[in-house]
Amino acid sequence: MNGSRCFMGKVKKASTNGHHESLAELSTSFKFHPSRSELYEMGRSLREKCPRKDHANWTPSADRANPIVLLEESSKGRIPQLLPVRYGRMIRSPFAWYRGAALHMAADLAGTPASGLRVQACGDAHLCNFGAYATPERRVIFEVNDLDETLPAPWEWDVKRLAASFVLASRNNGFSNAVARDTALACVRSYRERMAEYSEMRALDVWYAAIEAEHVVATMQDEEARKRAFKRLAKARQRSVLEHDFPELVHTNGLAPTIRENPPLIYHWREGGHEELMTNVRKAFAAYRETLSEHRRVLLDRFKLMDIAIKVVGVGSVGTMCAVMLLMAGDKDPLFLQVKEARPSVLEAYAGKSLHGNHGQRVVVGAQLMQSASDMFLGWTRGEAGRHFYVRQLKDMKIKMLVEVYTPSVMTNYAELCGWCLARAHARSGEPAKISGYLGKNDEFDEAVADFSIAYADQSEQDHEVLMRAVRAGKLAVFIESE
Repeated sequence: MNGSRCFMGKVKKASTNGHHESLAELSTSFKFHPSRSELYEMGRSLREKCPRKDHANWTPSADRANPIVLLEESSKGRIPQLLPVRYGRMIRSPFAWYRGAALHMAADLAGTPASGLRVQACGDAHLCNFGAYATPERRVIFEVNDLDETLPAPWEWDVKRLAASFVLASRNNGFSNAVARDTALACVRSYRERMAEYSEMRALDVWYAAIEAEHVVATMQDEEARKRAFKRLAKARQRSVLEHDFPELVHTNGLAPTIRENPPLIYHWREGGHEELMTNVRKAFAAYRETLSEHRRVLLDRFKLMDIAIKVVGVGSVGTMCAVMLLMAGDKDPLFLQVKEARPSVLEAYAGKSLHGNHGQRVVVGAQLMQSASDMFLGWTRGEAGRHFYVRQLKDMKIKMLVEVYTPSVMTNYAELCGWCLARAHARSGEPAKISGYLGKNDEFDEAVADFSIAYADQSEQDHEVLMRAVRAGKLAVFIESE
């Protein structure tokens, strides 16, 4: 309304001062936004206070927290009996450590150079948090798909976490340091080049843009990898909740269906009375329902909640309150929903608190800002004990990237894909022309972040060794899962 009053005031004043002045002022009033070239120059000027080459720097501060202290801090509030599972997963390799150490890197990134431009950041943009899944229209797209830590923050933080993850994953696969650096370089170069493309596009076209999985697979250079990817894509399309997920996850035995247990990874919560638990679950579920749009509530209402069980997922999420819900709309009509606890983002201490009172809502809004299409059942709620949660489908043609078997060429292709995907996600909430102006047309920023990635991968290997020493000394209990 303020803008409207301002616009109308200009028109009235201009009409009393002559036709030419009226048109001139009216023209000015329509210029709501700087041009693309002006935005580009704004971004370019930021190099003066934050030179691109400075992003190469990584030196731990003298007061850098002990990795185990931060690990224990991040474990507060988690389910105690699942902490050995978390630590057991993190000791597998420096890359596994890195996946569970988002808080550690957030603290480290806060002290690194930044241009001052912010976006809706992922907050945990390592390469395993990208993948393919089905849209409500049943297209399979490639996206950043884990946004537990999402928050407005410097765009460089996501780029650096992603690039460093490629160095660690490459080393984990036995690649040389030169090859590992090249994968990080490919990732950042792709981000820069794709951001330049998005900076030239109209705002709506940026929001309509999506990365189709079939297109990505078709352009893969490695023939064997391309064939395997097409097979996995076809298998994901054929996967049925009734024929595959239901028998895998559910017991029937002629009675009401219940979720199969596989302790300590899937089990029913037995603390407190069952009836009290289900009453609380139904209350939280009703609150979740209200966060969905009306037409999706109509669909959800066709299903009846049958069972809920704790389900351990990922590395960074282990120990948080995560569960799977079984709902049925008929004897052969199941729906599985994943319920994940949403804790404060690891970025909050360094980028500012979330504007949302519920961290589940923070995750949902972050997903809607960063993803070209989000799960149709995505919503949030709060538990009786005050925990925050978000809800989505457990599986919907989801395809996990098998990075542990990638060859150097496939890893490089994947690095380019993730860089592209992150640029698209950032371009939606940020100002792509400003970011592109800062990045420029040469590879100075790319080379700097590649250098940073090598140095930070070295740091992560050192931190992993600190973890191993703590485990060997009996300071941390671990549970080793069978392969």
